[in-house]
Amino acid sequence: MTRRILLSYLTLAVLVLLCLEIPLGFVYSRGERERVVGAARDEAESVSAYAALALETGRAERDLPQRVVHCAARIGGKVVVVDGTGALLASSHPLSEGASAALASRPGIVAALRGASTADARTSTIGGVEYLSVAAPMGHGAQGAVWLTVPTRMVHERVHHVWLLLALGGLGVLTAVVLVGFGIARWTGRPIRELERATHELADGGRATPVAVTKGPPEVRSLAAAFNRTAARLAHLLDAQRAFAGEASHQLKTPLAALRLRLENLEPSVSARGRGSLTAAVTETDRLARMVEGLLAMARLEEHAATRGLVDVGEVCAERHRTWLPLYGRQGVSLVLFAGSGGPVLALPGAVEQILDNLLSNALRASPAGSTVTVELRPYAPSRRALRPGWVDLHVTDEGRGMTADERARAFDRFWRAPGAPKGGTGLGLALVQRLAHASGGEASLRAAATGGLDAVVRLPSAQGPPAGGQFPGRASERRRETPVVRA
Repeated sequence: MTRRILLSYLTLAVLVLLCLEIPLGFVYSRGERERVVGAARDEAESVSAYAALALETGRAERDLPQRVVHCAARIGGKVVVVDGTGALLASSHPLSEGASAALASRPGIVAALRGASTADARTSTIGGVEYLSVAAPMGHGAQGAVWLTVPTRMVHERVHHVWLLLALGGLGVLTAVVLVGFGIARWTGRPIRELERATHELADGGRATPVAVTKGPPEVRSLAAAFNRTAARLAHLLDAQRAFAGEASHQLKTPLAALRLRLENLEPSVSARGRGSLTAAVTETDRLARMVEGLLAMARLEEHAATRGLVDVGEVCAERHRTWLPLYGRQGVSLVLFAGSGGPVLALPGAVEQILDNLLSNALRASPAGSTVTVELRPYAPSRRALRPGWVDLHVTDEGRGMTADERARAFDRFWRAPGAPKGGTGLGLALVQRLAHASGGEASLRAAATGGLDAVVRLPSAQGPPAGGQFPGRASERRRETPVVRA
């Protein structure tokens, strides 16, 4: 913003200077030329009057050459006086015979000999030097003419000097505009930068520091006050939501445990006909307990948003494969791991473990006996020219009944369960997977698998390289204890 404001000031200043200095330079150039021409005309008329008087008194041969030399020295040019036939009477500098003979053919002298009442100013080049030529008739009887030439070099030097002064003045003005404009831009942009910083803090999940409302223009101060009110209200709403989810989950855990215990104690007293209802009640109690655990895990995730770190996703997949393999074996489902070479990813501590646990739990629940569930890592490059993959895709593919496109679009909603889904689910597992993926800078999606089942894909950002020493922070089992695991 500072650069834009400063650029606008400079653009306006340059336009004003161009509109002022260019016309001023041209006006001065024309005025200087007119001044030199006027001075030359005055000198020519003065010499012509003196020459006419000298011819009338018979002193032309004695006094006229001296006057001509004196005038030429004063104007820095050349002066030539001719009679009515064009013959040379006096010259401020020696002339050759050819030059003397050519005087009568000069346009200015010809015009003056014809009795022109005004001086004739012309620009001519003599010997490679540009001169300002002025010719004036000698009196009213056309007794002769005075031809005066002044080199234009002096005029050009003066004009160039003025243009240089205008350019230096313009640079000085632009420098002052830069200094003053930079100060104004910094003063104007400081509250905007504070608003930007506070907005980034709020977007990153933190609490935005209140922005000062006493700096900057009135519009910016009004914007800062509105932002402070919005941030405070948002923080209050988030605190209330987190507090409700956390406190409600904690308060429900104890009565749920007591309810399950009472149901189990009723088992000896229940007849065989009521055993099915009792088992269903215990199952629903367990489901409700898992749902409460899921809500509590989400509340903790929102409340304690950790910083992303390097995670060896291949090691995590291998560790969770070893953990889940016996349970899959008891259900008659094969669990196959294709770890590949995905490399380290950036994720929240414990997020990959929870994602895998929820996806493997859902896949096991949806897979019939004798089917296969595969876990695979695939590097994904955003373009063919990329030297390193920008993402790592974690695929968990089953051979169950799958989902329709509409069901896959709603699968990540909280508490939503697909029609005909196996009992025991809470509808929070995929929602938690999506939240963990987003918090880690990635995304989660569901696709139709080629085997007819479901392909759950979690895309995580690939790390540029391993940390110093090649060690990843903590063992998989230690990271797994940092965040509660919820299976839906």
